Amino acid sequence: MKKKGKYNEIEDEYDFSQAEKGRYFARFQKGSNVVVLDPDVAVIFQNRQFLNECLRALAGIMKLHEKV
Repeated sequence: MKKKGKYNEIEDEYDFSQAEKGRYFARFQKGSNVVVLDPDVAVIFQNRQFLNECLRALAGIMKLHEKV
């Protein structure tokens, strides 16, 4: 009997019946940055659109501060 590796086991509760192969492949090819947020920060920024808007606003403030 072949022994399963720890990364080859899929839990029963995972349902991949609606999975789409290669869904993010094109985005990944262009390059991506993954940032893991601490739990207390993730509570505030619950979606990427809001997080990106806030980071752009902060970047604008930082640029203004550098010019002074």
